[in-house]
Formats: sequence, structure tokens, C-alpha cells
Amino acid sequence: MQISRRDLLAGSGSLVVTLAFARHVEAANAPADAIGKTLDPARVDGFLAIGRDGSITIYSGKVDLGTGSRAAYRQMVAEELDVAPEPIELIDGDTALTPDQGGTGGSTGISQGGVQLRQAAATARAALLALAAERLKTPVESLVVVDGKVGARDGGETLSYGALLEGRSLELKVDPKAPLKDPRLYKTVGTPMRRPDLPAKLTGRHTYLQDLKLPGMLHARVLRPPAIGASLIDFDPDSVKHIAGMVTVLRIKDFLAVVAETEWASVRALRELKARWSDWQGLPEQRDLYAHVRGSEIERVDDVAKQGDVAAALASAERVIAASYRWPIQSHASMGPSCGVADVRDDGATVWSASQSTHRYRAAFARFLGLPQERVRLIFLDGAGSYGTNGHDDAAADAALISQALKRPVRVQWMREDEHGWDPKGPPHLLELKAGIDKRGRVVAWQADAWLPAATRGLPNVPLIGPIAAGREQPVGLSTGMIGQNINPPYAVAHQAVRVHWLKTTPLRPSNIRAPGKIANSFAVESLYDELATAAGADPLAFRLAQLEDKRGREVLELAANRFGWRPKSGRAPSAGGPAIGAPTLGWGIAYVHYKLNETYVALAVEVAVEPSTGAIKVTRAVCAQDCGLMINPDTVRARVEGGIIQTLSRTLKEEVTFDRSRVTSIDWATYPILTFPEVPVIECELIQRLQEKPMGVGEAPATPVPAAVANAVFDAVGVRLREVPFTPERVKAALQAKGA
Repeated sequence: MQISRRDLLAGSGSLVVTLAFARHVEAANAPADAIGKTLDPARVDGFLAIGRDGSITIYSGKVDLGTGSRAAYRQMVAEELDVAPEPIELIDGDTALTPDQGGTGGSTGISQGGVQLRQAAATARAALLALAAERLKTPVESLVVVDGKVGARDGGETLSYGALLEGRSLELKVDPKAPLKDPRLYKTVGTPMRRPDLPAKLTGRHTYLQDLKLPGMLHARVLRPPAIGASLIDFDPDSVKHIAGMVTVLRIKDFLAVVAETEWASVRALRELKARWSDWQGLPEQRDLYAHVRGSEIERVDDVAKQGDVAAALASAERVIAASYRWPIQSHASMGPSCGVADVRDDGATVWSASQSTHRYRAAFARFLGLPQERVRLIFLDGAGSYGTNGHDDAAADAALISQALKRPVRVQWMREDEHGWDPKGPPHLLELKAGIDKRGRVVAWQADAWLPAATRGLPNVPLIGPIAAGREQPVGLSTGMIGQNINPPYAVAHQAVRVHWLKTTPLRPSNIRAPGKIANSFAVESLYDELATAAGADPLAFRLAQLEDKRGREVLELAANRFGWRPKSGRAPSAGGPAIGAPTLGWGIAYVHYKLNETYVALAVEVAVEPSTGAIKVTRAVCAQDCGLMINPDTVRARVEGGIIQTLSRTLKEEVTFDRSRVTSIDWATYPILTFPEVPVIECELIQRLQEKPMGVGEAPATPVPAAVANAVFDAVGVRLREVPFTPERVKAALQAKGA
């Protein structure tokens, strides 16, 4: 007997249980009089508020993107004020309440944003102690603070911070010289703290942006053209009139949206709306992508490194090796599609977004809405993970355009094809490297040329596709991030010539994507260094250590190698009886980076299993050693290291945007595959805690050595060099066939 799903449902009973959780539209934990507080990052009150009851609220312009900074910020402030971190409230990314600390990216959340909060707290502590000394008639040096209460060291009366201030603001400038607590006295910083957001996230009670509901809110979807540069010719509003809950079809020049009372009605209308668009074929052929990059118009050429006489050193070298490396266009590929909610009226606008840069985009929204900037408020709410500028800001801009036209709150939820097809992309990279070694096996010359898209100087934000389609004022240019770093090697090389050929254009709209440029550049550098080690007849680890002068760099390399159990290939015990016929071949690889943007040190050793008959690569083990200076919360550091490795393994093995002459064609998880749970390797971390040092970045650096370590392990396993990402089975098989031929 065959039973369809419909038959099964028709013949069965059902019980539907609905749970409704409170949705917080505003920052509910903000003091009632917070609106109107100073937003000046030069003032303590921009960052901190202390209530009459001693409660403490932090105002952070940098946001927590799932990285754990909500815990770390509390720890940093709590340490300086000598209070428990857990009760501290935190408001982040609300342009009406928090100071502008710049965008959240480049691993600067703690190294810059947290440091600012900490200095504000240290300034506040000094002022509170001075006030207590006056009230208690006791010298400042005789006072101690225990759980936010100030008293004499030998006992007696104590005063809480709340009692000292009595509801007043501190009215202080942040003192850059205010003394920080001696690291030897740390109680909170440097110890694990549970992330305050996880309980609600794990139990389904956390308010993500996608969950936000406003009274009278409409739901909308935007109909994108079938070609990136197409113009709207006409559309048929009657094609969706029959859908229950439809409100309107909105056209603003080439911006076309369907608006409904329910989300399902908007989805149906998106699928059924009939529209005609012009043709456009402005993209290069994908098979010619790197030839297109190599031949693109150059804006300028910069010397990243220039020392010695490279030409002479190469001419006299014992062995010269040259290689070209290619990095593809990649999507941010957020697992949940972007969302935006907006309420735009004649006198102002409030926009909810998962943006990494609410303050920066406030000016952009004011510009295309035609409103004074002071009448525009952007509020951060958690969205799907972002690894740079993805579609969050675009979805919020879509919602703002529609809300302004209809004078009602509007929620725009992108579809999967929107997220993959229209999010800004990480741009392609082309690198050509040449290096020489002498008779002693030391690298004596390094020459590198990179062809990369130039970031437009002064560009305030990634141009937003909705306002562009609607003909609204938008900046023009490319936003790529600092993609020209880490092309010169971190090792001692006397003669270097490293140039970046900055291109005027690049296929598809670009934006910064995790560790922008540094992953691709380090892939090239560390792959070639591995090849040089082979040419010198040296073990890859020993080869690097022999030419690495930085002590902290040597420490992470040795730490990763020791934890991994690294041995030169000649010293590894063969498997009993040799490998079985058809069995995967194991290989080891190592890579190192001194991350330029924030000086973090990372070494990564990996083991891979390569199946020669299919070309499939499985990373079975990864050991990472990292020195990021002071770790505020080692647990979140470890999680970020693991997350960065996993995501970059996905980018290394699988991810590549495909396109034809008109559009992106990798618009779902089948055409843009990512790493699956069974493919995640065992990951081990060795984290160096340096309490006396400044905190450095974590989110980007551990991702950087991943592709080189994998490529080097593949060579160790099967003897082929992979120079183009992703390392798909087809490319591995082609390399093996070329080697055999």
C-alpha cells in the first residue's frame, strides 16, 4: 500500500501548541532618561551610567555578532570598577544611545571598543574614589572597593557607587592616563564567563531581528531583476490581486516590491508577480575570471614592501620557484537570510538592523530617505551571523524605502536566493609569486605581485542595491577592506619587492569578508614557503623556524607542532602493512601568520585524508596555537578560534560563487555548498595568555592560515600543489592526472 503525505495528514489527528515570547522592540534595560544622554566617546557618560541603586549600564557602539563580546565588555568594566560582571546591563549598536566607535569588524571589538570601555571605567573609578575620600574623610590611598562599595581599608563606613552619585552623571572626560588595574589583581578579566545571551538563544526565547514585530507592521518582499544591471520595463499588479492579504505592489523606478499584511502573502506575491525587465550581460565569462582580473584597468600600483636588490638576488639564487595563486569570489552565505524592519514617517525614521555599522549607515539612510541625520535612528538587533558586510544593511534599506512610501512599519525578509544572489561578495584575488633560495637553503629573494580591487577612498558605506534601484542618492565605489596585507612573508628575507596592482573594477558588488585579503595572501605566501622547503630538502616546520626571528611567532609555531605531534615525514611510522588499496592517503601541513591588522600570532597544523580515486579531501584534525595578547574571556576566544577555522575550511574546500554573463547562479545550498557537520574535524587549541599585554584581535586571525595548511597537507599526502581555491575533488583529480602525465 502506498500512502501520500496528504492522505496521512487527512487521516490523522493533530495537536498544535503555540508559544509566544515577549519581543523587545526597544532596549528595555536602558534607563528611562537614557534618550538624550551624551553620545560623545570622549566622555565617560557616553559609555557608562550608574543608577541610584548602584546598577551599571554599558553603552557600546560596537556590537556582539555572536562573538561573545557582551560577556567580555562586562568583564572589562567590572574589573576596573570592582563589581560583579553578571548584573551589568549592556546596550549596543543603538545610534540614539551609544557613542560612535566605528564599525564592528577587523577583530576590533575588544582591541579597540573594549579598550575604550575599560578606560572610561578606569576614569570613573578614579573619580568615584576621590568623591568617596571627600565624603568619608579618608585618603584615597586608604580606600578599597568591594562589590561596588567604597570604604577604608581598616573598616568603618562604606558607600556604594549609587550613593556617591545619587543619580547624577559623572560629567567627566575619559582620561587616557587613568591607571588600569594591576593584572596581578585581576578577578574577572582572564577567566571564563558564561555568555549572557546563550540561555535565551538555546531555549528559543532570544529576540532576533527576524522575530521583531511592531504594531501595524506590513510584510514585504523585493522582486529582483533577472540580470544585475537590468531596468524594469513594466509589471502587472493584477497578477497578484487574488492573493488574500495583499496590500499593494510598490514601484520606485527600478525598485519593485510586493507588500502584504502577512508574510506568506508577500512570499506568494513575489512568486506570482509578472514583470518585464531589460536584458543585461555585463559580467565576464566565469572561465575567464582570472584573465579578466589580470587584464582589468589599473588605478595605481603600490609597493607594499621594497628592500634590497631582488633582481640580483634571484639571478644568483641556487633555486628559483614561481607560482600563481587564485582566490575565488565568495559569498558571506549567512545561514539565515537577512532581514530589516523600518518605521519611516515624515518627521523621522527608526530602523532595526543586524548591521555591523549602525552609526556609519545612519548617515547613508538619512541621505537616501532625505531626512536630517539627527532624525534617523538605527537600532542593532541580532541577526544571522555576518562575516563582514553581508545583506543586513540592504534588507534594512529595502524596508526603509517601502515604509517611507506607505507610512507604516515594514519588515523585509530576504529569501535564500536574495542572500546568495545579491549579498556583497568577497572579491577575486590573483597573486603571482617568485622566490629564490641559496645553497644553504635560506630564502634570499621574494617577489610578489597581486591584482586586487581598490577600495574607494572615502567611501562611507557599501552602496546599497535598493536605493540604487530606486534612483536615490548613493555613494559610488568599491568597498573591499584592507586586502593588501600579509603579501610579504613574516620571515627574514633580505631582498623583497611586493607590489599591489589596484584595479578600478571587479565583477559583482564587493565588500569585506572575514580576514579580507589576508586569507588569500597568506595562502599564497605559506604555500610557496612550503614549496621552498621541499626544494631545500628541509622539513616545513624546521624551514620556517630557521628563518623566523620573532620570538612570539616561534612560540606559536613550536606550540602547535608539539601539540600536534609534528615529525618530519621521514620520521613518521608507516601504517602496518602499508595503506590499503583505495584507502585515503594521510598528509600533514603547517602554516603560520603574523596577522598584520592587529598583530595576532597564529600557527596551524592539520591532518588531511585524500582519496586519490575521487579527489575528495577530508580534514581530520586541526591544531591551532594563538597569541592574541590579553584574553579577556578564554572560553569565547577558544570558540572564535574554532569557528574561524571551521568557516574557513568551508571556504577552502567548497565555496565559490558561480555566475553567467547576467547574474549569480549559485543561489542555494546545492549550488553554493558549505561544510557539513560530519565534515568538521577534531580541533584543538593552544591559547597563550599574556596578562601584561594589550588585547589583540581574535575573530579574523585564526582563519588566515587555514587554506595554506590544508594545501600543504595535500602535497604531503599525494604530492600535488593546489594553487586555486576551492580545493574541489575535480581540481584535486585534475592535479593528480597532470602529475601522472
